Amino acid sequence: MAHTKSDTRNMGTDAGQRKPRPAGKRPPGGPVGSPRAGRNTAPPSARPPERWLYGLHAVRAAWLNPARLCRRLLLTQTAADQMAAPFAEAQAAGLDRPAPEVVDRGVIDKRLPPGAVHQGLALEAEPLPETDLDDLGRAAAVHDRAVVLVLDRVTDPHNIGAVLRSAAAFGALGVVVPDRHAPPVTGVLIKSASGALEHVPLVRVTNLAQALDRLAEFGLLRLGLDERGDTPLPAVAAPPKVAVVLGAEGAGLRRLTAEHCDRLVRLPTSGPIASLNVSNAAAIALYELARCRDNLRPRVPA
Repeated sequence: MAHTKSDTRNMGTDAGQRKPRPAGKRPPGGPVGSPRAGRNTAPPSARPPERWLYGLHAVRAAWLNPARLCRRLLLTQTAADQMAAPFAEAQAAGLDRPAPEVVDRGVIDKRLPPGAVHQGLALEAEPLPETDLDDLGRAAAVHDRAVVLVLDRVTDPHNIGAVLRSAAAFGALGVVVPDRHAPPVTGVLIKSASGALEHVPLVRVTNLAQALDRLAEFGLLRLGLDERGDTPLPAVAAPPKVAVVLGAEGAGLRRLTAEHCDRLVRLPTSGPIASLNVSNAAAIALYELARCRDNLRPRVPA
């Protein structure tokens, strides 16, 4: 089994319980899940920047994920008003959450990378529990239909975040990336995913070719999306369980990666610009597979 490490979706566990706060150390304010009274303008304690999530959708999804260990939430009063429903939902679910701190926007600006579009929220949180390729295989085994996305050296965190968002929208089981040729999970990637990382695991593998072989052992047909493919994706009679493999912008699939696919297929594009951004291509491929799955229209002849 390839050694892997990743963030993962909420698996319905109690992983990541916070250590109890020593007596007398809990900040004053309302119940857990509601903003504390007053405004706090003191700078927050130093933490590695990758522990900070930001943006309304990303913070909301993390706040409601029982598998996510939340340490500290800084937010403006406007953002606190927007989070009223998630606060109530988390409290009703009995989630252990720190008391949110209403602060000035400048306090959040200083905590995050320059230019971060945080929308008035910053959540300090631990990474999600890890999953691996065998976890995806076991998940595929218990589903009648399964789709996994595999990214070959896609390095832009915005693109990976967008792919995760499409994967969540179309019910993909996970997104697989090579560990040495993919960006770390930072606030930029998490915000681009708009909360999808709480539902779709990003699985890191040490050897992509071996990972593709392992997915085949789990019964997934490996479809490499490539302009060199001789068959358009809509014409492929795809089985219920599929791994869609996409290459980086410009370079496309590497030769070794293509050799470990069962078929190379292409999107039926035309016009002066025939190639697409990898996140757009992933979304279209997922939509096409969903249409074929649900028999929404006849297949295009080969």
